[in-house]
Amino acid sequence: MKKSIKVMPKKRRGRPATGKDPQIVVRMPSILIAGIDAWGVANGIVRSETIRRLIELGLTVKPNGRSPSDSQRSRAREMAAKAIDGIIPKSAPPDEQESRKLRLVKGPEEFREIRKDRSKKKPGG
Repeated sequence: MKKSIKVMPKKRRGRPATGKDPQIVVRMPSILIAGIDAWGVANGIVRSETIRRLIELGLTVKPNGRSPSDSQRSRAREMAAKAIDGIIPKSAPPDEQESRKLRLVKGPEEFREIRKDRSKKKPGG
């Protein structure tokens, strides 16, 4: 009986795979990368492990909280109205009082766009 021929698997070319998890590529500004690297150096870990740990930390943080309820909003609105009524002079005509009150509640036009606690108005609405 003849000897069977042994089949040897071919060697794969290139560097062997380093992990089984999918690779994700991200572009970041250099100042952010510098901050990540500084955090990694302070903790004695390499960049890839630093990014993994920072992401894990970010995912474990709970959100700041929920938005105020309707009753809290209406209560705040009433308190603001009372405070503003005390500031605005009674000698001004009622329509002038109303416009001043509105300007105080909404804030200056320059700052309305940069407020983070208010949603942006949709164009045309």
